[in-house]
Amino acid sequence: MASTRVRLMKGALGAMQTLGVHALLRPLSEGLGMILTLHRVRPASMLENELGAFPKFNPNGLLEVTPDFLDAALGLLKAQGLAVLSLDEAVEAIKNPAVRKGRFAVFTFDDGYIDNREHALPVLQAHNAPAMIYVPSSYPQGTGELWWVALEEMIRSAETLVRPDQPEQGPQSVRTDDEKLAFYLDLYWTLRAMSQDDQRAAVRQMAHAQGYDLDALCRRLVLSTAELQDFSNHPLITIGAHTVTHRAIARLSPEEAMREMVEGTDWLEEALGSRPKHFSFPYGDRGSADARDYALAREAGFETAVTTRKGMLFADHKDHLFCLPRVSLNGDYQQERYLRLFESGAPFLLANKFKKVA
Repeated sequence: MASTRVRLMKGALGAMQTLGVHALLRPLSEGLGMILTLHRVRPASMLENELGAFPKFNPNGLLEVTPDFLDAALGLLKAQGLAVLSLDEAVEAIKNPAVRKGRFAVFTFDDGYIDNREHALPVLQAHNAPAMIYVPSSYPQGTGELWWVALEEMIRSAETLVRPDQPEQGPQSVRTDDEKLAFYLDLYWTLRAMSQDDQRAAVRQMAHAQGYDLDALCRRLVLSTAELQDFSNHPLITIGAHTVTHRAIARLSPEEAMREMVEGTDWLEEALGSRPKHFSFPYGDRGSADARDYALAREAGFETAVTTRKGMLFADHKDHLFCLPRVSLNGDYQQERYLRLFESGAPFLLANKFKKVA
């Protein structure tokens, strides 16, 4: 059940490929390389089993890819001449582009899902590819609120639901794939527009009404403290900070934002024995992180901070290490032809109106 936006984007990318626009723009658009964003990695059979009677209702499918696609992506990027680097190595390449010859890719995973260890790590090992895992400190402790996943699961299992922001409307039907998706998308974006406290309160209210256990969801999907400690010891894995509670930094006061950054990092240092140097802004879009927040990340003592603003890396990013762009390995685009376009950088240069640093 692809959204209208996804269908339009795929049409535009298809036209770009047919016309060869990416090849023409490549000298301007490819840059030094790119940082890739991933979340979940698991086989298609696991997803199909989870979707069950509602196979077309998968609003968070964009946040996961299969191990086979991850393997194909690594193979394609290396065939295109990109070296897979750690983020530390990439920062050095940005600061000294003349020293390193050839382009590079960095693989980053947000949130610390169990499937990163179970299904992504074997692929990374096969390619000897390092990866950064950004973890909110409440998640390994089993108290993180993965509210967007909870929302999907509550809608999937229900026939009618009362929206926490519209109780006066009473129960609304969510019996079909179409009804479920419409309900999810409207409520999701309503929640994203709320204050962070009101957002979480609304989700907790809905979960309580449904008898849904938010903590159990976190424990089911995310690496525990002990599992994270073991994972962090793998030579290919580096752990980065991702706040305490996965709140949009831009929606918080400066004091709250700094507390989320620093306390999350403090906990990871205590749990893992070393202090994370790199930070990922939750959500990472323009409404979730902006100039004030980049300055706060620098003040908090990080060496870099990544966003989800789409773009390639250029030499000028040496002066913008706290708002680094990333390219999503998106579940809606699990085909090599799309990755070839993304790797060229052309779609992002066009979207950013030819600004290399947006």
